[in-house]
Amino acid sequence: MKKVGVAILGLGVVGGGTYKILTEHREFYKKNHGVDITVESVLERNEKRALELGVDKSKLCSNVAEICSNPEVDIVVEVIGGVEPARSFVLAALNSGKSVVTSNKELYCKYSHELEKTAKKNRVGLFFEASCVGGVPVIRSMLDNLQGNEFSSLMGIINGTTNYILTKMSDGGASYKSVLEEAQKLGYAETDPTSDVEGYDAAYKLSILSSIAFHTKVPYTEIYREGITDIENVDVEYGKQLGYALKLLAIGKNGESGIEVRVHPAFIKSSHPLANVNDSYNAVYLTGDCVEDVMLYGRGAGAMPTGSAIVGDIIYCALHPNHSYSTFKNTEKADANTKFVKNFESEYYIRLSAEDKAGVLSKITATFGKHAISVAQFVQDKEREGGKAPLIVVTHITKEQNIKKAVADINATGLAKVDAVIRVIS
Repeated sequence: MKKVGVAILGLGVVGGGTYKILTEHREFYKKNHGVDITVESVLERNEKRALELGVDKSKLCSNVAEICSNPEVDIVVEVIGGVEPARSFVLAALNSGKSVVTSNKELYCKYSHELEKTAKKNRVGLFFEASCVGGVPVIRSMLDNLQGNEFSSLMGIINGTTNYILTKMSDGGASYKSVLEEAQKLGYAETDPTSDVEGYDAAYKLSILSSIAFHTKVPYTEIYREGITDIENVDVEYGKQLGYALKLLAIGKNGESGIEVRVHPAFIKSSHPLANVNDSYNAVYLTGDCVEDVMLYGRGAGAMPTGSAIVGDIIYCALHPNHSYSTFKNTEKADANTKFVKNFESEYYIRLSAEDKAGVLSKITATFGKHAISVAQFVQDKEREGGKAPLIVVTHITKEQNIKKAVADINATGLAKVDAVIRVIS
């Protein structure tokens, strides 16, 4: 029976979950997979936490060098998060001839070119399933099950924190601020939630997933990013009336004009499968030329779901000694021949506060026409405080820059103010 020694860097939520799975399922893996996986070393500053989890004191290390020099360690699991010291630790492990499994999306997104180059040089494996969408096996599915497809698009809800917030705003009518505070108390959101609510977390994941799907490097710097901090309940409610659910979507498309990658709030038809992905659940909707549409759905975060993805990579690494790497030239920046679409197309929901008097509507309509924007739907609500009447506009497909120019022109007239612009996925 093959024996595999594992070292875990960090025993936080995910690291603790990984340790629990490996120790509790050891006999199961021996019986069903023919591999005996043992945790040989743990790097954790909080000794009390490690001992409470059941780690033998003799397995605790004070620095990564001890792990790198330990001949019993074959695979190093990095679950520290952030860039440093995680990057230095992973490079040290790879250079010592050990394969690495990581859940660190920011590290892998920003430095996969460096990490993969080091892994290749030392003929070891580099695995990162847990970096994207928690326990949902999106990466393995694209690499080892759906690799016969040419993907034209991927669209996903890939951040559990924002999905939880938007779900609660939709279901209960609570404000963004109150739901965020609730999410922080429940552990869904960090004390500093910026990475989640401003879309950085989703952009890192989209960079990784779209690079795999489209077989070319898609740096996160090429991704249009917009968070949910400006979302108001009134727009969530108007969207529901129009038959939409509001989600923070990560969208990647590969077409004749180039690659389009964006993260932003969007209304999606309530009949679409992604519209019913709620709370902290995640899902990725893939379109391949052979398989057509596939949706992968499940827990996007948490100790056990993410630990499941890490352990899956450990077992895969143990049973597949001939390591594979990116199908594309993995460099820091995009390939010079890769084109990115910046002026993308979409339908749009626009909420305006308009003066309730003759001629205003026709001037707004004329402004849209000037910028080649075709209006699909007008909805005018009752006049509110201050004599302004809320006006909802839903456009046909148009270009992003056309919308921005039209919004600037409407605001400049003084007859109306654009209060919200949200893209629509029909």
